[in-house]
Amino acid sequence: MSISTYSRTAIRKIQVAVPCIFLALTNLAHASETPEGQVNGAAMGSPWAVPFIGLLLSIALVPLIAPAFWHHNYGRISAAWGAAFIAPFAMYFGPSLALHEFLHVMLLDFIPFITVLFALYTISGGVFVEGNVRATPIRNTSLLAFGALIASIAGTTGASVLLIRPLLRANASRRYNVHVVIFFIFLVSNIGGSLTPLGDPPLYIGFLKGVDFFWPAKALWSVTLLVSAILLTAFFLLDTILMRREPLASDNEPTISIRIRGYLNIVLLAAVIAVILASASWQTSLLVSILGIEVDAPNVLRVIALLGLAAISLMFTPQAFRAGNDFTWGPIEEVAKLFSGIFITIIPVIAMLKAGSDGAFASSLALVSNADGSPNNLMYFWVTGGLSSFLDNAPTYLVFFNAAGGDAQVLMGAKASTLAAISAGAVFMGANTYIGNAPNFMVKAIAEEAGVRMPSFFIYMVWSGLVLLPTFAVVSVLFFA
Repeated sequence: MSISTYSRTAIRKIQVAVPCIFLALTNLAHASETPEGQVNGAAMGSPWAVPFIGLLLSIALVPLIAPAFWHHNYGRISAAWGAAFIAPFAMYFGPSLALHEFLHVMLLDFIPFITVLFALYTISGGVFVEGNVRATPIRNTSLLAFGALIASIAGTTGASVLLIRPLLRANASRRYNVHVVIFFIFLVSNIGGSLTPLGDPPLYIGFLKGVDFFWPAKALWSVTLLVSAILLTAFFLLDTILMRREPLASDNEPTISIRIRGYLNIVLLAAVIAVILASASWQTSLLVSILGIEVDAPNVLRVIALLGLAAISLMFTPQAFRAGNDFTWGPIEEVAKLFSGIFITIIPVIAMLKAGSDGAFASSLALVSNADGSPNNLMYFWVTGGLSSFLDNAPTYLVFFNAAGGDAQVLMGAKASTLAAISAGAVFMGANTYIGNAPNFMVKAIAEEAGVRMPSFFIYMVWSGLVLLPTFAVVSVLFFA
């Protein structure tokens, strides 16, 4: 089978980019010695957080104020905010420490993070669900439940890409179908991704920081089940009411049996899970030195294996399957460019948070702490969730993960309820707005291309306020109070 156009384009980009990046970083690494010290968060003031806050506000506001400008310049905006941190940092603390911190966050955080997203996005994009069935409340609810179930396996992005178009085709002839897409965003693009690190970027960041792969499933299954049950019940009742107001469906409407194409990619998705589990369970002291940064051998092999699985998908998936999904590289390219800036600008924020009461964010940390200094889990849930609603949920998770101590073993043990509150807040409340989680805007755009008149930013928030906030209020009292 010939290599598709998508794979040829990706391979050409890799062939050009990888050698250039490697040579550039190698020259930089040899230009200065790796510093032995680390960033002293207690010596940094709050202005060092301006690039991080500025980038997150840019992500939240610029697409709404100037969408065309954002579409053509988001990479430059991200790079500008990254430079706004790196350049002053190099001048103040020295270029050697600046280079060390840049390489450290790229090799240990960003590359592992973007690699798993790239693999899931590429592989899930090769699974094509063709055909069409007539929508009914039972079928719609079942599809939402199935999407929420697989979101923790294929990722919220992968599950959204896989299922949104079959759902839109099934409901295309309906007068009332906006609510179907809104609940799809709630359940498939957000809530369903709460049980594994594959499900949603915040949990994968936790995994990279040492949280066990199966910990989210053990800690969050009950609250996820309750939230999903409430939302599915609400959707079924609403869909039933609205379906009764629809004109009677014609018996001549086409019904084409659902057929799944691209089974190789389903096998590859299973292989992605196997690779991540294997790398997590491999206990070794073997380290690989890359440009002066020591990286665990399992992490290096995981990146290589995931890229290999994505390459197999690109080479052996017929182009027609990706074309049927309207597959493009745009979404993953945007995520890569924006998150590279996020991971760079968050360096001083994490350092100041680690400084605790000696850092610039001491007063902010007091919001999520009780008078005796113990964590206030209810506040962790709502503050993490509230910020995740308007800022990207992955860096928000990282900020509060570090605010709670940043030690994965402690957070899975004595502070397990705190980590559960942070995890649930970041994943669940990413559904509150279009900008809370990357798949939200993607699903909105796909639905609008299909002719669905999606609500504006603020009308969507009315939906989430009426449906999600009461649900979150209930679960916060039951699980985190």
